[in-house]
Amino acid sequence: MAAIIPGFSKLSRKNKIDILIQNLHLGEGIMELLDHFRLNESDFQSILDELSENTITNFPTPYGIVPNIKINNKLYHVPVVTEESSVVAAASKAAKIWSERGGFHATVKSSVKNGHVHFIWQGKIEKMKQIFPLLEKQLLESTDSLTANMRKRGGGIKQILLIDKTKEIPGYFQIQVDFDTIDAMGANFINSCLESMASHLPKFFRENPIFIGVEKEVEVVMAILSNYNPDCIVEVFVECPIEELRGIYPDLSPALYARRFKLAVDIAKSDIHRAVTHNKGIFNGIDAVAIATGNDYRAIEAGAHAYASRSGHYQSLSSVNTENDKFLFSLELPLSVGTVGGITSIHPLTKLSHLILSDPNAKELMEIVASIGLASNFSALNALITTGIQKGHMKMHLSNILNQLNADSKQKEEARVYFKNKKVTFGEVERYLRKEDVVG
Repeated sequence: MAAIIPGFSKLSRKNKIDILIQNLHLGEGIMELLDHFRLNESDFQSILDELSENTITNFPTPYGIVPNIKINNKLYHVPVVTEESSVVAAASKAAKIWSERGGFHATVKSSVKNGHVHFIWQGKIEKMKQIFPLLEKQLLESTDSLTANMRKRGGGIKQILLIDKTKEIPGYFQIQVDFDTIDAMGANFINSCLESMASHLPKFFRENPIFIGVEKEVEVVMAILSNYNPDCIVEVFVECPIEELRGIYPDLSPALYARRFKLAVDIAKSDIHRAVTHNKGIFNGIDAVAIATGNDYRAIEAGAHAYASRSGHYQSLSSVNTENDKFLFSLELPLSVGTVGGITSIHPLTKLSHLILSDPNAKELMEIVASIGLASNFSALNALITTGIQKGHMKMHLSNILNQLNADSKQKEEARVYFKNKKVTFGEVERYLRKEDVVG
């Protein structure tokens, strides 16, 4: 059983590892394993160590490319970071299919982000509304020094709103602030502005004569950005005449293929069990590009899942329309990404990702990320309505299975040839390596 380790963060790396080995009875070879994945004393290792807390080694994850994806008539080779080979293969397949049918079409519909000062105040809402224009002016002035550089680039604070939430919680109000952070994701900028406003709020209430007695007392609960940004929206779609779907899966006519594809999406619109897995397939692609470009995939997912629930019913983020003999497959979601700030200017591979993408601005990156999400979703649905998900999925996992079974290079080469047109399961591969009869 593990024991409490006091002052862990203050220990040297070696002492951290030594005490973990001792405390958790990890056995021999642990230090060698942890050292294996470090970059010795390189400058890059120093950067990695400072990105997080209590670091003892690195955790490598494959960095690959989805090639040849056409977005708005421009060709991209998109960096992705994921441990699942089928994700890369699926997005690459969709990129090829749609490059022959006009490519992906993406548009950023809006790029406003928001945050809130949450506070409790027991006064009369009429007084608050009466004096809010003055408060708004002072809140803007309190952030002048923070927003100066952002305003020079065309961004900054777009509007400040008072939101009455007293029906949900007695005395609860929000000051919502909408921001345009241009090419930055902007989390630190937004939070700094909100905290500045929050510190000004009690002073405003104390000094304004319109408020008397208890009305002068305000309790600021917190000031924080929101990862739900329904006004930071990107839309991407692919389309073609239904007849041009011919050849994607030869065993189905174009009309039947389109019908089954639409049914699969409609099911994800209506059933939460399917919707969750459906949207997870979208994020297979989105997360992989977000990580490669140094963006916060956790924030992206949280906001998009909330967006999928905005009707009160969690449903698919993508849609299909098959009217007028045309196939239109689209995706709309909130997507807050940045191309400056954060680790985008620190991590060498993140900088490389932006270079590979020709240094896109934030709106262009939104379009790229969303396109990979739709590509991932298309390939998953294509498999589901035709061969089933496991055939291609397990083919891509053959290498992982062979590694788990300690196959040597000759066995791996022979197994890939043998299983080219056969069913791949862990048991079948194990039997093959033992030279037993297989059933696939």
